[in-house]
Amino acid sequence: MLRMDRVHVIRHAVLIQGRSVRSVARELGVSRNTVRRYLEESEPVRVEQEARPRPVYQAVQGRLHELLEEWAQRTTRKQRITGTRLQGQLVKEGHPVGTTLVRQCLREWRRKRQEVYVPLVHRPGEEGQVDFFEVTAEVAGVREPAWMFLMHSMYSERDFGWVYERADQLSFLDGHVRGFGHFGAVFQRLIYDNLSSAVKKVVMPERELTERFRALASHYLFEPCFARPGEGHDKGGVEGRGRGVRLQHLVPVPRGETLRGISEQLLRDLDEQAETKRDLQGRSVKERFAEELSRMRPLPEAPFDPRKVILVTASRMAKVQVEGAAYSVPSRWAGLEVTAHVGVEDVRFVCRGEEVVRPRQRFGGKCIRYRDYLPELRRKPQAVRQVAPELVEELGEPFGRLWRFLEASHGPREAARVLARVVGAMEDHGEEAVREALVAALDADRADLLALACRLTRRGPVQVAVPAALAGYEVESARAADYDVLLMGGEA
Repeated sequence: MLRMDRVHVIRHAVLIQGRSVRSVARELGVSRNTVRRYLEESEPVRVEQEARPRPVYQAVQGRLHELLEEWAQRTTRKQRITGTRLQGQLVKEGHPVGTTLVRQCLREWRRKRQEVYVPLVHRPGEEGQVDFFEVTAEVAGVREPAWMFLMHSMYSERDFGWVYERADQLSFLDGHVRGFGHFGAVFQRLIYDNLSSAVKKVVMPERELTERFRALASHYLFEPCFARPGEGHDKGGVEGRGRGVRLQHLVPVPRGETLRGISEQLLRDLDEQAETKRDLQGRSVKERFAEELSRMRPLPEAPFDPRKVILVTASRMAKVQVEGAAYSVPSRWAGLEVTAHVGVEDVRFVCRGEEVVRPRQRFGGKCIRYRDYLPELRRKPQAVRQVAPELVEELGEPFGRLWRFLEASHGPREAARVLARVVGAMEDHGEEAVREALVAALDADRADLLALACRLTRRGPVQVAVPAALAGYEVESARAADYDVLLMGGEA
């Protein structure tokens, strides 16, 4: 079959220029029958020819398909079937077949097994897709791996993104709470991979959900849907958008003092893009989202609490272990059961109605606050000496100035004793009162700080409450002379 441009040359030469069929055929190097055919047809017409006999293929066809079916169960993405390997096996078994024929059969076999995708319709407010994506962020000057949680609307294409230190269940749940809060509504259903944060066990076609994820879905009343195992393209909307967000908003590597700051900037960028990005009809992402907002589920009165609750026991050192990290708690909690509410950024500890919050640490990390040990430090000057740099750094100024002054004037040993008395004063009178007294003393360049610390630790007079019925009576103080009169039998 000739190309259309050659057909045009043939028809123009014969029908317009009046040349003979013989001369045109000789000039173009085609047969006269070909020239006559295209004089009758204005464009090339493909004529299906009868299949030629293929004796070699027919002889090897059965064994070739047997090998393909057998080997298909014993391959991986990187250890796949090749035409050369198949041809070698067939030749070894005594089948004289060439590589070209085997490769043609292999291509046809793969074509028939290839999945055919169905074009889907995404309706307003109905469907969102969720996934984690590995990214890199520079936090406080240190480049480290992180994970971006992405929630993507399939109708309006609006996005919510937040960067987490881990891709664990806590971050997964927290991302949903933040995402729903940012959108102001909940999608009717969300599509996921079979990730362990949501799925405990896959029993096709059903999924056994984790307790916390089931609680999240019940709280917001959305329907969780899952892709087929190993078929990530079942949620191709968020897969493609995740790659786009990385290239559009996380290049170059984002910098910030905290992951929260980086996440807030990412969210601002996504919202700005939602105002400018438009579809073929000229509508922006923000306009399309306003349309689907009315068809989404309303938010519940209170957001879901994604924190993980763990029951731990405070050791004799007033420390607790949570997810492989050590945290200090007030020393009066030693030996008691403590409830830890683990969040993405912090851990809240509760014991007997009291509550303290600590920044969340990585596995193997420590968070020791020496304010928790003030009652013990006032009685243990040697312990104060060992932890003095950490203690005064935690307390801030003027305690740092005080420690440096005491070390220079009294030496480390006596300085620790004085600082222990100051710690005792903080327990008795409060940190702010002691801080003000130290600032006044240090600003006045006083050298009697030891006496000052002793006065700070001295308690004031004890106030005794007088009952109202006795408040009108005045009690006179006794004199020694009164007792002399009594002893002599006289009257006072």
